[in-house]
Amino acid sequence: MSAYTVTRSAFIPAPPEQIFPLVNDFRKWTAWSPWEDLDPALERTYSGPDAGPGARYEWHGNRKAGSGTMEIVESLEPNSVRIRLEFVKPFKAVNPTGFTFEPQSGGTRVTWSMTGEPQGAAKFFSRFMNMDKMVGKDFEKGLARLSQAASPKV
Repeated sequence: MSAYTVTRSAFIPAPPEQIFPLVNDFRKWTAWSPWEDLDPALERTYSGPDAGPGARYEWHGNRKAGSGTMEIVESLEPNSVRIRLEFVKPFKAVNPTGFTFEPQSGGTRVTWSMTGEPQGAAKFFSRFMNMDKMVGKDFEKGLARLSQAASPKV
């Protein structure tokens, strides 16, 4: 398997201005990230600005959560956020990741995508794993949680 792209999209019944800050600030990811349940003892470190370009997030967790860093490389409020995602464990990989927020009647179409090219051991395992199926389910869960986090509580 060579390069891959995983993309999921969901309609969220909230304006882009309400959703964008939840993605543009890594500290707010705890409210919606699909990976929050993987390791209750996950170690998080934040550096750089609180939000936007240069904001960094580093995590170290159990075998399921792995470890790595994310850095916001571009932030166009309230339209898009681009992130440099680098995994250290379980496999070393750099995965450009992005979110787009498209206003629609009654809400926003949020699209989450990630690209990558398996290297080293990951290249071997990629022959048996379907990244779209594996990561796609996480993206779907994350978008559903993002919708809950962004929707006004009644």
